[in-house]
Amino acid sequence: MGRIEATFDRLKTQGEAALIPFITAGDPSLALTETLIHALVESGADIIELGFPFSDPMADGPTIQASSERALDAGTTLPAILEMLGRVRQHTNVPVVLMGYYNPVLHYGPQRFACDAAAAGVDGVLLVDLPPEEAGEISGFLQEAGLRLITLLAPTPPPDRMARLAEAGEGYLYYVSMTGVTGTQQVDAAAIEKAVGAVREKSSVPVAVGFGISSPADAEAVARFSDAVVVGSALVKVIAAYGASPDLLPQVGTFVRALKEGMRAGRSLR
Repeated sequence: MGRIEATFDRLKTQGEAALIPFITAGDPSLALTETLIHALVESGADIIELGFPFSDPMADGPTIQASSERALDAGTTLPAILEMLGRVRQHTNVPVVLMGYYNPVLHYGPQRFACDAAAAGVDGVLLVDLPPEEAGEISGFLQEAGLRLITLLAPTPPPDRMARLAEAGEGYLYYVSMTGVTGTQQVDAAAIEKAVGAVREKSSVPVAVGFGISSPADAEAVARFSDAVVVGSALVKVIAAYGASPDLLPQVGTFVRALKEGMRAGRSLR
């Protein structure tokens, strides 16, 4: 059993949903990213999605696009991210999922990437522009390295394709709570609860919900019916607001703790 599966099993026993914060590696610097990861864990993060920056993040809204630009301007590279994660793994057992676009991975070399990511302690990979039907050139390498290929599920596919994707899920399924790019709309928990229930019926892995979750109240509502809550743009906005100032880590910690407290409250109302 991998770290992702062990985490969800533990949380299920405790009656909790997983909090999955997203940050962009290298924003505002790779050294601060390393410190931020530890702060996230200490504040209640159960799994961490770590974005690797790309110059054309077409599925991301302006907040995460800007974070990628800041990270690239700071000289962040995929090899440097993996080196940093190797250090992080020496101090924490929290699962880490690398999230980004396929171009940097293709340039790195899919087989080399899978081996190096596993050696660095990565647990899963989510490639937002690589549909499962087109992932053959890397999925085998990831499987050999023990990495989970996380699938994004949009709310728009026809039922038969949705069922195929759900049945083939690894680690967890990332259900996109709305159409459009990240960080641009508000979540309507009531509107997606039924869809998440239908996905769960077809899936043997947990279902995480992301896109549009920006507050403890949102997290509370979604945690009532999902296995995990993903928060990205709202957290990246906190990082952008405080940058490298001494207030960054306290502000991030306060926000993440509030999210986790909201999720626990939501679960208590089930």
